[in-house]
Amino acid sequence: MLRHANAPTQRFSQIPHEILRHPDLNSDAVRLLCWQLSLPDGVNEPLSRTAERAGIRKVAFLRAKGQLKAAGYLHEWREQGARGLWATRQLVSNVPLSPAEASAVRCGRPADTRPAAGEPTGRAVGRHPEKTSGENTSNPPPPEASEASEASEAPELPEARRLVDELPGIDPRLRVPRAMLPELTGLAARWLEAGHMADAVRDAVARCLPGRGSPIHRPGGLLRYILREVPPVPPPPPPPRVTGLRECESGLHVQPYLFRPLADEDHCGGCRQPSAAPSVSPTATARTGPSLARAALRRRP
Repeated sequence: MLRHANAPTQRFSQIPHEILRHPDLNSDAVRLLCWQLSLPDGVNEPLSRTAERAGIRKVAFLRAKGQLKAAGYLHEWREQGARGLWATRQLVSNVPLSPAEASAVRCGRPADTRPAAGEPTGRAVGRHPEKTSGENTSNPPPPEASEASEASEAPELPEARRLVDELPGIDPRLRVPRAMLPELTGLAARWLEAGHMADAVRDAVARCLPGRGSPIHRPGGLLRYILREVPPVPPPPPPPRVTGLRECESGLHVQPYLFRPLADEDHCGGCRQPSAAPSVSPTATARTGPSLARAALRRRP
């Protein structure tokens, strides 16, 4: 077989023969890997987007992706950002990498910490990105750093923090990421500072939850939406109209008669007047027997 090839002077990629002739990679897998390795530095293009641009359909893409992962040319990690959102980070290389080596490259350090013989050389898989894209692809802080930032950023609000920690008791779907606890604590503190009681905050959260059969994919975002607006504290209910009233003990009334005393008097104003007795009608006088008996029983020691 005759071959003729002109060496390109620009816009070309150096692909190892091991990739082009790999027995376990089909044509779609080789094309995806070569396409990714040909992208310039700083381009953050997911593998699924590359498949769309290359015209590879979903089933063929999933098959090629599985072959690349099995051969060690592709590694993926699920990460949770500072705001509780999950994202997938992908790493492609032009040489097969073990999971430990891929994790070392992901963290920006060499996989083997022992000094290598000979002159230092650059990594074959490219440089670690110096800047993030601003999306939810950054590494979450370690637990120690997260706790330290929480202690430094959030004030000491034990009541608000206890309120946030007790929210999953209302509904198990309200379990939020640890990184969102300081933000939710600050929002709950605004409710408490405005004069709301903790039970009122729980009731407001419970009223805004979806039905029991509906899943809550982002409980932290839902709680942030519920707590960001602090309503005014409702005024206390007016006291009952009978507050401060006293029953007249004169016994001249057919039914118990309530009046508002000015001091410590036991009789209403009408019964304290001297002319009150003649003004009683005969019918009312005939029915004062039970009232007089009730008044006499009250006075008995």
